[in-house]
Amino acid sequence: MTSTRQDAAVTGATATPPAPLTGAINHIGVQTADLANSIAWYEDFLGCAVSWEMNQGFSALSQRRLPGLSHLVEVAVADIRLHLFTRDIDSAGPPAADANQFQHVCLRVATEEELRRWHRHWFSLYESGRYTFARQELASEIDIDADGMQSFYAYDVNGLEYEFTYLPDGADGDA
Repeated sequence: MTSTRQDAAVTGATATPPAPLTGAINHIGVQTADLANSIAWYEDFLGCAVSWEMNQGFSALSQRRLPGLSHLVEVAVADIRLHLFTRDIDSAGPPAADANQFQHVCLRVATEEELRRWHRHWFSLYESGRYTFARQELASEIDIDADGMQSFYAYDVNGLEYEFTYLPDGADGDA
């Protein structure tokens, strides 16, 4: 079941606040124009190894957020996971040296209900009018993939993207 914006719009007085984050970052998303080069760099520099990869079957939400998403590879070492991905888009090579390369950071929550609380909490703060957002874009719906992983994406006031995710036992390798 996919959550909608209407499900998330609640008043601060009636919303149950989400539990505090425990510091668990699930992964950092890195868009690259040269996947082989990036994999080799993270293997050699950080000692990462490829955990898994995906060439097809991206959800509709992923395809809307990242048009042309074509290949995703997770590299990991210890508790550090990087999702390196490419997009089939017209470009004349790598981005300019001073371009912002940050794509997103994924924060993991413990339960489905906590994920929904974070979703409602984001909407509650966004709709409060107390903040100025660099991007006037609403948080995404909650997306559920074939393995049962549930996620939503939202921007902070600076336009930086965060993914919040719930991983049921057995999803994403070592959940």
